[in-house]
Amino acid sequence: MSIVWGYFTKVGSFYLNTLTKLYIPEKMSTTKLFISGKNWQLSLAELTAYLKAREAKFKIQFFSKEFFAISLEGSLAATVMEDLGGTIKIGEAKAQFSTAIVKEAFLKRSKEAQKEIKQFLASSGMVDAIVEAASDRVFFGVSVYCAEKQLRALSGVVQRFLGSTVKAELAGFGKKARFMGFAKDRRVAQLSHVEVLKKNLVESKAEVLFCIGKEESWIATTVAVHNPFEFQKRDIYKPYQRKIFAMPPRLARIMVNLSSCTADKVLLDPFCGVGTVLQEALLAKAKVVGLDINGWCVKAAEENLEWLVREYGLDGADFRVLQGDVAKMVGKIGQDMVDCIVTEPDLGPALRQVPTGPYAQKIIEKLEPLFFGFVKEAHRVLRVGGRLVLVTPYIRTRTGQAVTMPIGEKLEEAGFVRINPFSEDMFVEGLQAQSLLGLLSLVEMDEKHKVGREIHIYQK
Repeated sequence: MSIVWGYFTKVGSFYLNTLTKLYIPEKMSTTKLFISGKNWQLSLAELTAYLKAREAKFKIQFFSKEFFAISLEGSLAATVMEDLGGTIKIGEAKAQFSTAIVKEAFLKRSKEAQKEIKQFLASSGMVDAIVEAASDRVFFGVSVYCAEKQLRALSGVVQRFLGSTVKAELAGFGKKARFMGFAKDRRVAQLSHVEVLKKNLVESKAEVLFCIGKEESWIATTVAVHNPFEFQKRDIYKPYQRKIFAMPPRLARIMVNLSSCTADKVLLDPFCGVGTVLQEALLAKAKVVGLDINGWCVKAAEENLEWLVREYGLDGADFRVLQGDVAKMVGKIGQDMVDCIVTEPDLGPALRQVPTGPYAQKIIEKLEPLFFGFVKEAHRVLRVGGRLVLVTPYIRTRTGQAVTMPIGEKLEEAGFVRINPFSEDMFVEGLQAQSLLGLLSLVEMDEKHKVGREIHIYQK
């Protein structure tokens, strides 16, 4: 049986000195485990776009709705977790081995296989790191993310096994430890990002991630965790808000990353509303320009951006918000003036019930002149090589089928080229990725919603 060892020593690891500052030695390849939000395809698309925009060398080793395993070479941005909207946790792999061992250990209850897993954990250096970070009594947690259906029902058993193993290892160092358990009615054996934050498990290097894939499995230490309170603050504490079809800051950040927006680039939102996209782009250190035909929105966006600058200490932030019609956008913005356009135009009326197909089609047809007219102007204001990330309505109908806007043909007529969210060069050789390579757009929609968002990525 072949065993692939992870990075077990401190020399082969990187550590986190705050919640968000990641440092990786140059030219060293490490495996990171990323736990995504509920829309895993959107999360993975954002992550890969973010890495590509920063010229990071990476390969996706494994992907599932539960987690991604990605090998990275070189360094990541210092504020990687703050920069991402769709990632919940980041773990650094300490051991990697065949999932066959996990099946032997927990499906067949093989004592020998269980002993092997204990040895992987003991050799990984994870417990040493917990001891070094601890003052006296140790408090730690274990989260199990399982993409293997046969083992999913046993995640609680796996979690308790690892918890007991870590506790025994800590006892060998003379450390008393308390293991964060789970209520029996909890559906999955996982700590939420809020629990990890509140218990300071990142700083104490004390959350163990056990990620079980189809062929390979990983044991990892959580090195960064999503802070939902910051997104919440930007959502509900800004001076002005919109209740209907309001874009969450989390999604706005994802779209900014999909546009390959990096520091000092110029980002335009020509349907800026109260400035949610502009806020997230400004936090990404971009120069932002907002446009809206509604004077109230222009005032609201300006005050929201001023609040953001004060709240986050963004000295030197570069932003302006203009009133104007997208049909005359070049006159307001100028030709070839922006690097990225990220926007969500009108998605239609708020629906009280799921519409029929013909009614949904009427909604789309009524919106088409606005969208189609915008496309030509967008191409003119965008620089060559610049990206457009555009939301169009995705309307669920009574038959269960969705009615969407045929925007692709108009974008291509204007001179845009579609950018697929995923490409072959992102994946390790031999990984079956056809399901992702065939995606032309990304859909964000909760089950309770009648109108969702279809997200398109195009380049000039």
